[in-house]
Amino acid sequence: MKLRSLVVVACLLASTWAHAGVEIELDMEGGTDQMRNNVLAFLSLSRYTTRTDLQDETMDRLTSRIPAEVSKALEPLGYYESTTTYELQKEDPEKNNWQVHISIAPGRSVRLSEVDVSVIGDGKDDDRITAELNRALLRPGQRLDHGSYDTWKNNLLRAATSAGYLEAHWVQSDLLIDKAERRAFVTLQLETGARYFFGEISIEQNVIHPDKMQRLLRMHQGDPYDLELILQTQYVLDDTLYFSPAEVSSGTPDPDTHTVPIRITAKANRKNSYTIAAGYGTDTQARGTLSWDRRLVNRDGHSAKLELTGSAIGHEASVRYIMPVRDVALEKLEFTLSNTKEKLADATSYRDEFKTGFTQALGSWQRVLFVKFTNEKSVYPDREERSFLIIPGISYATLPNYILGQQQRNYAVSAELSGSPSSLGSGASFLQLLVQGERIFNLSEAWHVRLRGTVGASWLPTSQFSELPASVRFFAGGDNSVRGFALNELSPLDAFGNRVGARNLLVGTTELEHDLPRNLRLAVFYDIGNAIDNFGDELEDSAGIGLRWHLSVASLGLDVAQPLSEKGRGPRLHLHLSTLF
Repeated sequence: MKLRSLVVVACLLASTWAHAGVEIELDMEGGTDQMRNNVLAFLSLSRYTTRTDLQDETMDRLTSRIPAEVSKALEPLGYYESTTTYELQKEDPEKNNWQVHISIAPGRSVRLSEVDVSVIGDGKDDDRITAELNRALLRPGQRLDHGSYDTWKNNLLRAATSAGYLEAHWVQSDLLIDKAERRAFVTLQLETGARYFFGEISIEQNVIHPDKMQRLLRMHQGDPYDLELILQTQYVLDDTLYFSPAEVSSGTPDPDTHTVPIRITAKANRKNSYTIAAGYGTDTQARGTLSWDRRLVNRDGHSAKLELTGSAIGHEASVRYIMPVRDVALEKLEFTLSNTKEKLADATSYRDEFKTGFTQALGSWQRVLFVKFTNEKSVYPDREERSFLIIPGISYATLPNYILGQQQRNYAVSAELSGSPSSLGSGASFLQLLVQGERIFNLSEAWHVRLRGTVGASWLPTSQFSELPASVRFFAGGDNSVRGFALNELSPLDAFGNRVGARNLLVGTTELEHDLPRNLRLAVFYDIGNAIDNFGDELEDSAGIGLRWHLSVASLGLDVAQPLSEKGRGPRLHLHLSTLF
């Protein structure tokens, strides 16, 4: 079966084909994209495709190289018996516009016959090296690929040096190829040598107390040398915003003591930071933020923040004071005082709130123990209610992997349990659980499935639901909920037909995404869910199409969603920004 591909390596900014200097047409039997790309990269002719001044003699010289260059391009991919022919035509005798047709028969590929890869030395049982060894990028029966061979070698050596085996080297590195028999033999043996340890750690800074600085470090003298810990320390120092710049550097390894000295230098960052921001989202419409950050209040690492936000659905003014605890980077005691106005469907919440919380990192999880004191006025079209609540709670959430210096994971989970017993002086008694999760499945390099779900549940005496303030009721609909419906539009109705919120929440999303150039993704999605008083009540659903632009740690989305459960409604546009894992 022939796979015919017309590859035009030209500057397509020109308005017509006729303006191209050289058109290259590849006809490769059984060729893959990798093979064609390699051929085009090796062809000298590829560098002249936009030229319109090539004479006959130059073209003859360039095309005469084609068979040899194609052979060099295919050999690293395991094809050593390729045959190549070409035809050269001049489209217009009066102009120097050329067309080159290249026919390639790759032949049968060389296959791996034997693969023997081993590790000796002190690190032969190291988990990081073993994990890379078990990836087995080369297996008997595979087509020989020099790129995979080099990648595996580099990855194994990098895993060893990153884990502290700084003298790791290849004692045997053989790739033998029998072209006649179309067989290849790989023999690799890695000698790790002795493991190195962190030596003296010298710190030059006068920004925070020395003991606080020590708590920011992810390595200590005498620990096994690990490049990952150095990178994590650098990230933590940068993330505190105390320093600018902060540098963590390794000294010269000492082969006698098998230690590596570390030098850390850090200078004070500006203590104050001011932010003015404006934006637009279909949920909030126009919105703006004004904030003042006091990055460093004292040498204990305390910080403070004053923030004002406003949009079409409300505003908030808050002041926050943060005190680092044992692990300065990941553990903190936080105090927040806020005044908020928030539009929630047909209700409007006005509340003054004081919240204190203790945040801890437990492995790859973050735990927050908190208590809130809320004085709230809930205004409905037909009435106004006031309440005072004392709400203790606990939450768990997966930490973003970049905080821990790891690669991004493909899932995120959070759960919060909170309540307000009347025995503490609250105006209402309730217990509430909110669980959110998201998972991405990679079907291939370019196709992905994203699943997202939210479940909320409230337990309280039936007669007391009317006493719950609007801010602790559930609503659905909007950019990050059931699209096709407005923000907080989905809610049970009271006796007067007002959307006043629900006891429970159930929302689910399925998205199929396809990668496009320039970090863009095309998505089709299906949403289902509602804010309901009883599980089993009717759910609303919608479907649509969207475009995503992925940045480093966030995604900007534009979606068009059509409600399916309510006939006669038109599509709705959603513009939103969401963080990545």
